[in-house]
Amino acid sequence: MMIDAHQHFWDPASADYPWMEGAALAPIRRAFGPADLAPLLAANGIDASILVQTRSALAETQEFLRIADATPFIAGVVGWVDLTDPGVGDTIDRLRTLPGGRKLVGIRHQVHDETDADWLLRDDVQRGIATVIARDLTYDFLVRTRELPAATATARAFPRGRFVLDHCAKPPIATGFDQSWADRLAELAACGNVWCKISGLATEAVWTDWDAERLYPSVAHAARCFGEDRLIFGSDWPVCLLAGDYGTISRALEQCLARLGPVVRDKAFGENAKTAYRLPV
Repeated sequence: MMIDAHQHFWDPASADYPWMEGAALAPIRRAFGPADLAPLLAANGIDASILVQTRSALAETQEFLRIADATPFIAGVVGWVDLTDPGVGDTIDRLRTLPGGRKLVGIRHQVHDETDADWLLRDDVQRGIATVIARDLTYDFLVRTRELPAATATARAFPRGRFVLDHCAKPPIATGFDQSWADRLAELAACGNVWCKISGLATEAVWTDWDAERLYPSVAHAARCFGEDRLIFGSDWPVCLLAGDYGTISRALEQCLARLGPVVRDKAFGENAKTAYRLPV
């Protein structure tokens, strides 16, 4: 089974997306849903996907579960809950009773948008993450280089938890290979309970001037750090449309992974996502 482990849906006409402001993001400031993605998956040989949160709203998680329930190709949902809420465990339990609740496989928060680089290490956040882990869900790290030390400390604090790093922590590809990012990524990868998504890289490059060759150093470093069993492919559609269409993005990442060997490529496109998220497929 070929899995795209990172895609989104949204509709700016019905909800606010603060991160989507500005002229540069105008091309993706419209509704995207299952009917838009289905033919793209089919055309690129992808069998299933994981739908990932885009805003800090419980209503979105509930909506995504409903969509997943009605959409066979969605194998899992990474939703949002308020980690600082003392009742977060009850919230997760309620979500699992909803239509599509069985497809809730993970939780995510836009940590890189928090002003505090150590937001993950707050006592209330750590309690929330402990609850996520106790409910046997995966926690996605959405961080950049600045927040990687806090992510590493969190992964070490919960050795029995499962964590997935989104977008390789967004290496600054547009400005060249960054050693601080590389060193901190290696520190996180030393935690054996963390997987790394090979996703969202083209939009970290110059959107109008990139190719697989320019993405490869970041992919190769992630592979050296995480190994063949902890790399996961994700398109980051429709954010990726800022830099290229679905086929262009997926082919570029596949080329990068294939350079590391067929086993690396095959595991990243399926088996590793199933393991990290315990997908019900």
